[in-house]
Amino acid sequence: MPAAPEPEILAAFEAAKGFMPVGEGLALYSAAVEAGRLGLPLLEVGTYCGRSAILLADAARQAGVVALTVDHHRGSEEQQPGWEYHDPETVDPEIGLMDTLPTFRRTLHRAGLEDHVVALVGHSPQVAKVWGSPLGLVFVDGGHTDEHANADYEGWAPHVAEGGLLVIHDVFPDPEDEFTGQAPYRVYLRALESGAFTEVSVTDSLRVLRRTGAGI
Repeated sequence: MPAAPEPEILAAFEAAKGFMPVGEGLALYSAAVEAGRLGLPLLEVGTYCGRSAILLADAARQAGVVALTVDHHRGSEEQQPGWEYHDPETVDPEIGLMDTLPTFRRTLHRAGLEDHVVALVGHSPQVAKVWGSPLGLVFVDGGHTDEHANADYEGWAPHVAEGGLLVIHDVFPDPEDEFTGQAPYRVYLRALESGAFTEVSVTDSLRVLRRTGAGI
């Protein structure tokens, strides 16, 4: 039976600012709990305000490992002013740019999980270049252009340990979802075609893959 978060953790997830539906969140949590058994850190690319980080942090807490989140906190393409997913509350009034880091920190504080998360603030490819340790789980939920999605995959998938999990969000096979989900979908296909990853589960737009071979 898939692992499920305690009611207070699920309530914190649902109360947090973000876009992940509950069903996908539960699938992510179950994957994180499983990956935590490897005794390695759990990492997500694309933090926004910390909604999914709550689930990774709680799974990491149970496993005695740490959750890592990578984000520049200036928002992805579809979160900028004038776009569908823009939230004016995330704009820093002093500089006029998005800054989701303060909201992220408040989210973790309210959930009581600050001690189980390390926030890596910067662009994903830059952080990946200086990262040198294996990871039990990599959750790719960053930018939705081919450039950004492929950079996230190429930067972080090599660090998924043998038996570890690669989780990709916003995978939409329908070409009509070109902006929101076609780049993650192409990365998902790339991972499968590489022979390095085998699909474990599908929950709406969330794909869970396991490393079963070398490379990416």
